[in-house]
Amino acid sequence: MLLKSLLATAGVLFVTAANAATPMTVYTALEADQLKEYKAAFEKEHPDIEIRWVRESTGIITAKLLAEKARPQADAVWGLAATSLMLLKQEGMLQGYAPKGVSALTATFVDNNKPPQWVGMDVWAAAICFNSVEAAKKGLPKPESWADLLKPVYKGQIVMPHPASSGTGFLDVSAWLQQQGEKKGWDYMDKLHVNMAQYVHSGSKPCRMAAAGEYPIGISFEYRAVQTKEKGAPIDVIYPKEGLGWDLEATAIIKGTPNLAAAQKLADFAASRNANLLYEKNYAVVAMPGVAKPNPHLPADYAQRLIKNDFAWAAKNRDRILGEWSKRYDSKAEAK
Repeated sequence: MLLKSLLATAGVLFVTAANAATPMTVYTALEADQLKEYKAAFEKEHPDIEIRWVRESTGIITAKLLAEKARPQADAVWGLAATSLMLLKQEGMLQGYAPKGVSALTATFVDNNKPPQWVGMDVWAAAICFNSVEAAKKGLPKPESWADLLKPVYKGQIVMPHPASSGTGFLDVSAWLQQQGEKKGWDYMDKLHVNMAQYVHSGSKPCRMAAAGEYPIGISFEYRAVQTKEKGAPIDVIYPKEGLGWDLEATAIIKGTPNLAAAQKLADFAASRNANLLYEKNYAVVAMPGVAKPNPHLPADYAQRLIKNDFAWAAKNRDRILGEWSKRYDSKAEAK
């Protein structure tokens, strides 16, 4: 009886200790298949903190954070576009904090405030998923450039992410406007719209649709493209020769969080070597120099193909760009 009593008491103490972990609400636009590994790695180092994810596409998470400005619900953000975090910074919603070891990161990955209000993790960039099997059935040539996608042969054969919902969609639109200038950029998208079958509310979905043969061409991003190809899908991954739009995934602390100490620990971990090793499994360019390794599915000059990106311009003009884009092209948006 005494043994049973001791065991029961130990069990209660164990449950009580387990339940004592501080819950921390973390908003994210990370890919859903990354969340489990990232959470486990953080909680292994900090068993006293439990991450509770709120996960949606970039545009939806950004809108949610802005809508909650007066009464923030998130403690931190782990994995959201830097351009979105710049919007939150402009609204005074971020808590400045210099994570431990931040000086070891590439300077361009770190907000220039002192202390920084956000810290970058990795780069994600545009790519095209091209289903060679379905294309052959339809007699479609393999595109090599963004300009190629305007050819009449591709009418109704392309899907891409909606930029108001998807960070990938927004980085595409922002890149075309920056590279070509606004007039030529909108002219390009007017012509691309003619060939577009649908704008979907996810950066990953166009590649999944191409892999499944729903449409032969999906404008997506390199992580999902490479992962889909590695799983055996009959797709070629195309990195258009004019250059690739891109953005940074980044981390930030929401001002006013009641769990500031826990959020700072998350920021410390997100900037650490261990975290960068996690990012490197998914992305070719990460914040910490010397961590990334070559990927056989990425061109050797991948980093050089990233366009010169003015993040401040993209963030400042985001609402205007999305308003104009929706006015022109929402007729082919996927139903929500």
